[in-house]
Amino acid sequence: MILLRSDIIKTKLKLIEQNIDLVKDNIPEELNEFTKLGLVKDGIYKRIESSIQEILNICAIINTDLKLGVPSNKEDIINALIEKKIVSAKLGQKIKELKGFRNFLVHRYGKIEDPIAFKNIKQGISDFKWFSDEILKFLNSFNDE
Repeated sequence: MILLRSDIIKTKLKLIEQNIDLVKDNIPEELNEFTKLGLVKDGIYKRIESSIQEILNICAIINTDLKLGVPSNKEDIINALIEKKIVSAKLGQKIKELKGFRNFLVHRYGKIEDPIAFKNIKQGISDFKWFSDEILKFLNSFNDE
């Protein structure tokens, strides 16, 4: 019998939801307002970074629990989830893009181009719900088996 740590995954999904709700509550409509936010802007970046990391953690948990193979990198994990139809190919590609954005936030913190980051966050905020919906759908189908 395969044990999937569904409770841990659901806890991480809840954390993502809380982070994204905070971002939605604090991100302004206009770029010029965003650039003036100071510590609030840093907090938005940190919540987005944390949420993307949780997505990657969830992917890794599923990969490990379902014994989908030993990955050499995070791309392998995402590809395995696509291959096993745990996430759609379209969402898998989006996760790869989010991973790239997370790396940008982590490794260039201080030199972040606010206009680019603001645009990415505003356009990508719904991707977190999309991820959550697909993972919950998978968890429900997995539990039904």
